[in-house]
Amino acid sequence: MSSEDLEVWIDQELCTGDGLCAQYARDVFELDIDGLAYVKDPAGALRQEAGARVAVPADLVLDVIDSAKECPGECIHVHRRADGAAVAGPLAQD
Repeated sequence: MSSEDLEVWIDQELCTGDGLCAQYARDVFELDIDGLAYVKDPAGALRQEAGARVAVPADLVLDVIDSAKECPGECIHVHRRADGAAVAGPLAQD
């Protein structure tokens, strides 16, 4: 998959602040001063607006999917850009 195939976002209302996502994919996720995780754009800027989505870099697809699967808050959503289908996270079909 390429970076254009998937997008990721975090529901901060469900975020527990454990930081596992940042351990899996530091270039995509970061904990802010409020203790919650946010996605980062390709330039590394934190996207703090609610529902902010970013493309998943091709070399981090598996790390981002693993972070969504392991997230204790089940707040990370990974979707295909083409059709919006959930690939990982609470809405994904196992």
